[in-house]
This record gives sequence, structure tokens and C-alpha cells, in this order.
Amino acid sequence: MGVDQGALVVLVTASSQEEALLIGRGVVQKKLAACVTVVPNVTSIFEWEGTVSEEREWLLVMKSHADVYDALESEVKALHSYEVPEVIALSVTKGSSEYLAWVKAMTHVPD
Repeated sequence: MGVDQGALVVLVTASSQEEALLIGRGVVQKKLAACVTVVPNVTSIFEWEGTVSEEREWLLVMKSHADVYDALESEVKALHSYEVPEVIALSVTKGSSEYLAWVKAMTHVPD
């Protein structure tokens, strides 16, 4: 198992399939994520502005790298409809060295 100290899994929720696909395509096209997996029909329960809500959302699981995280977060926020979108990065501690090398190769900071 290889380790790349900068590999990240970034979680983002979206309000619709269309929004999830827009964000996913956008970050992959800009090379801010190597891959985005869209998981449909998740249920999120959260408090917002004093009210507990239960909403159907789409979960984006982005495979990315710490080198591009700031640009990735900015792009997600620019494309997202939420006032405060979920953008959570988790460090990858173990994984296939070939896959992690591919993630690193496929991501870079835009010019």
C-alpha cells in the first residue's frame, strides 16, 4: 500500500443531481480532482438558522490532492447554490500506490 502525504478525499453535498454533475464535471475539467463519484439520494439532517431540516441531497466524493485544495474549494463554492456548502477534506493514509500516483498526476493548480 502506497502513501501520498497529499492525497485527499473531499466530500461535498449538492441539492440536485444536476448541480452535483455540474460541480463534478467542473472540478475534473479544471484538474482540481482526478475523479468525482456522485452518490445519489442521500439524506442529510442538519440545523440551519434555528431549524432542523431533513433534505435529500447528492454526495460528491472527490479524489484530489492537497496541492490543489484551495483552488478546488474556491471552484466548488463558485459553482454551488448553497450559501455555506459542505466542503470537507479527509487525508488519505493508505491506498494503492498506482492509484495515488494517478490522482497526483491528474491534479494541478490552474494557470
